[in-house]
Amino acid sequence: MAAPTALVTALLEALRDVPGLRLSVPTTHTLVPVDRLAVDIGDTVVELRVVALELPLPPLLARADKALRAALLGTAWANARLRLVVTDLDAAALAGESGVTRSGSDEPR
Repeated sequence: MAAPTALVTALLEALRDVPGLRLSVPTTHTLVPVDRLAVDIGDTVVELRVVALELPLPPLLARADKALRAALLGTAWANARLRLVVTDLDAAALAGESGVTRSGSDEPR
């Protein structure tokens, strides 16, 4: 089943409203919007790939789940399994947890 463009757009907009996450997309120079590459919609599963900008993950992913579930309401995917795949942690997420800086050094800034 092909996912309607409007649904993908709604999911992208919902995730943009969740601080601490960004879409996990390839770095490329193209005129095609790459945000859509972070979203896969199947018959029974909706998957979004994200990068965490902060920790801890459980409350962050719970906020994302709530926002994305709202975007799925009233669609054919309202009861689909929602899968959020954290593909990476931004260095900023680790700085507050372990003292690691953006440069990778463990010296204080």
